[in-house]
Amino acid sequence: MIFCQRLRDLRMDRDKSQAEIAKIIGTSQSYYAQYENGKRIISFERAVILARYYNVSLDYIAGLSDIPKKLN
Repeated sequence: MIFCQRLRDLRMDRDKSQAEIAKIIGTSQSYYAQYENGKRIISFERAVILARYYNVSLDYIAGLSDIPKKLN
């Protein structure tokens, strides 16, 4: 699942911890880690929050595009 790697890459590119990102989306670090490890599918609502936070498209996070288009 490419979204797992995308979530990890986006987080690491911004030098953020899993705990910091978990707080942004309103969950625990261990729950967020399951998204990055592919053990849990991220909800649409949380994916939108992360797309806004990282300023990339949902298509990029989902792996439908390799270009992290900026949001308007």
